[in-house]
Amino acid sequence: MNKSELIDAIANEAGLTKDQAAKALNAFTSSVQDALVRGDNVALVGFGTFSIKERAARSGRNPKTGEPLQIAASKIPSFKAGKVFKDAVN
Repeated sequence: MNKSELIDAIANEAGLTKDQAAKALNAFTSSVQDALVRGDNVALVGFGTFSIKERAARSGRNPKTGEPLQIAASKIPSFKAGKVFKDAVN
C-alpha cells in the first residue's frame, strides 16, 4: 500500500473526503516527526511506539576499495509494534 492508497482507505473508513484524509495523514506524520525531533516518544496504545535510538560510532569498510573508515554516531527513528497490532498480524 502506498500513500495514495492509504489516503483512499482512510477516507473510506472514516467517511472523509480524500482531501480531508490527506490532511489528516500529513498532520499525523508531521506531528510524529516533530515529537521525535524534540526527543519525545509517541506511544499509541495497541498500535505501537515511535522513538529515537542512538547508533554508536563504528568502523566499516568502503565496499569499492576495501579501505577501513569510521562511520559517525547517529540517531535513527524506530517503531516497535504493540501487542494488539502484533496479534492482528499473526
